Amino acid sequence: MTDKFAAMAFSSDNLQVFLAVLDHGSFSAAARSLGRVPSAVSMAVANLEAELDLPLFDRTGREPKPTAAARSLEPQARLLAAQFQQLEVQALALTQGLENRLTLAIAPELLAAPWSGALATLAQEYPLLEVEVLAAPQADALALLHAGRAQLALVFERPSLDGREGFQEVASDTMVTVMAPGHPVLAAAAGRRLREEHLHNTRQIVVAGRDLTTSDPRFVFGRHVWRTDNALAALSLITAGLGWGWLPRNFAKPHVAAGALVEIEFENLSNGLDLWVDVVWSRERPLGLGAQRFVALIAREKR
Repeated sequence: MTDKFAAMAFSSDNLQVFLAVLDHGSFSAAARSLGRVPSAVSMAVANLEAELDLPLFDRTGREPKPTAAARSLEPQARLLAAQFQQLEVQALALTQGLENRLTLAIAPELLAAPWSGALATLAQEYPLLEVEVLAAPQADALALLHAGRAQLALVFERPSLDGREGFQEVASDTMVTVMAPGHPVLAAAAGRRLREEHLHNTRQIVVAGRDLTTSDPRFVFGRHVWRTDNALAALSLITAGLGWGWLPRNFAKPHVAAGALVEIEFENLSNGLDLWVDVVWSRERPLGLGAQRFVALIAREKR
């Protein structure tokens, strides 16, 4: 008997009966657990044995005893039962509005933010839901959202509200100006604190979208700017001493601790801009069940 043949012989119903008899030790106890009469359970098992051409239970004693064949089939039967259950849950969820795929676009500076825990819970609740995570600069992540390519975007708060967007605050971070410790500007300062004009006249590394018109004016200050759409590329450029940049403190912290970066100390202003992190969706499209649940889960983590 091949595994394929065995799988064809099992149905959701007779699989449930087979496992109930294994778990409860008798046809009558299995029948009580299933809300059936013992004769129906006995007949279902007999039909399955005939289909498989295998004895599954030894009936010579007072209670049926699983045969070696039954014990051999048990692990795969339990796996198949779990798959049937997942399929039923998925089918029900789809009728209630579950998406075929949930796409989350994340600003690359926030890839270290606490968002994966919500996805882990979502995966337990909807194990067959397909999930896609895209890393894209904030402007590009929001463009994916409004184009319908992503259902949710995890981004920093925007300079102004957009009536097309709904959002939920989920965390906060502090943007700080950082520089390589060996940068010539720091060497020239000879231990003195910098002023804002030092930044204005020094090359700045900016994380921005691929559209040259999409840069957050809050974070573009230098007269000479290099752009990248990748936070890791920005980190590499800054640690190489090619410029200064704004990075989330939580993102930069391990590199500061390792001595690859320093948070710039200023004479006339503080270094740091506190920003909320939002999960954003489009009001122009209804949120599916998975997206709604993700928003609720990640908001709960904030508390």
